[in-house]
Amino acid sequence: MASSSSNNFENLDKVLDDRFEQVYDQAFDHISAAHADRQQARKPRKKRVHIERNREDGHIRLWNDYFSEDATYPPHLFRRRFRMNKALFMRITDRLSNEILFFQQRRDATGRFGLSAIQKCTAAIRMMAYGRAADAFDEYLRISETTTMQCLVNFVEGVINLFGDEYLRRPTPEDLQRLLDIGELRGFPGMIGSIDCMHWEWKNCPTAWKGQYTRGSGKSTIILEAVASHDLWIWHTFFGPPGTLNDINVLDRSPVFDDILQGHAPKVNYFVNGREYHLAYYLTDGIYPKWATFIQSIRIPQDPKASLFATYQEAVRKDVERAFGVLQSRFAIVKNPDLVHDKETIGKIMRACIILHNMIVKDERDGYRQLDPTEFAQVETHRTSHVDSTFSTDRPSNVNNLMTILSKPKEVRSQEKHQQLKDDLVENIWQKFATNQYYN
Repeated sequence: MASSSSNNFENLDKVLDDRFEQVYDQAFDHISAAHADRQQARKPRKKRVHIERNREDGHIRLWNDYFSEDATYPPHLFRRRFRMNKALFMRITDRLSNEILFFQQRRDATGRFGLSAIQKCTAAIRMMAYGRAADAFDEYLRISETTTMQCLVNFVEGVINLFGDEYLRRPTPEDLQRLLDIGELRGFPGMIGSIDCMHWEWKNCPTAWKGQYTRGSGKSTIILEAVASHDLWIWHTFFGPPGTLNDINVLDRSPVFDDILQGHAPKVNYFVNGREYHLAYYLTDGIYPKWATFIQSIRIPQDPKASLFATYQEAVRKDVERAFGVLQSRFAIVKNPDLVHDKETIGKIMRACIILHNMIVKDERDGYRQLDPTEFAQVETHRTSHVDSTFSTDRPSNVNNLMTILSKPKEVRSQEKHQQLKDDLVENIWQKFATNQYYN
């Protein structure tokens, strides 16, 4: 009886083992078949293709075309395609290659030299000048798309860090005195520039931000506020407000009067029509408020004096419009819709373009004459506008200075002083320029 029971258990174990092996084999075959089907359905993974661009040949060709002693293209074509003279471009390139690691030519693991600083700077300046895609210059410069974008980002950051303090700064007392002298020569004593805003279209604005940055035209834009002088030098920039704002809303956020309100601006004195004033002003269009620091045109002049004033004010105020036009024509990247997604990078590009614009203005303004030097010398000998170079711009240390600073906002926004200054300027323009037969 015991032996028969053990035999039954052994037969049962054998049956269970056989059944388990059968189920296991079926499941394994099913899993293997499904895996094989997935492998067949999966697309083959693309491998990165190495393109031998012969970057050395690109450097040699670029050097022979523009930088050798017997270059293929003359200086005027270099100026046209690089937007600046060769000496200025080489100055920027040398400074970047000496102080920024990215622009230094190094050897790779095989001992082969990488891209030269001239190639990298040329790729960046061509993108800024022509506003084209990153791979548009691959055939000539032998630089890939990703490397060209790295060149642009490092170039704008290098220009801002190395040249921003010198070429995008507040006017010094010497600069203010020169601006005041030129303003007096043009019939506007106390005028130190004109102010306005410009829109830059942001094509790849994030969807979540489109309602904030889209204006009536249906395009997303970012606003630039700037102050420019007669030679197109841009003295003040404020970039970043969304395009739905108007000039007044931008002014509320702008730091343009921070130095005056905090008592850090040099003290200015000038006379108009025999009356003394102490606040310099900007020429503006009609949207700006009637403050003591803004002078607008007369919209519908009713007499010859008002008509003559409107003519000269609108002509001089065009300085900032001309600066915007030259900036956009010089660097098409700020004229065409911007394709960058990152707003911080967009701000760096705009700031670098303005710095380069001022560098070009300083390099080339001696080559053309906008004002008669003899008239400018006469203004210096009979000037009525003065900048107190001994005025301290440090923070106030006593109660009187503090009270003076606290009263500055009210003085800047005074409509009474605005109207008084405007009436005196109308009379000054009439006495200075009403010499033709039309007004006589």
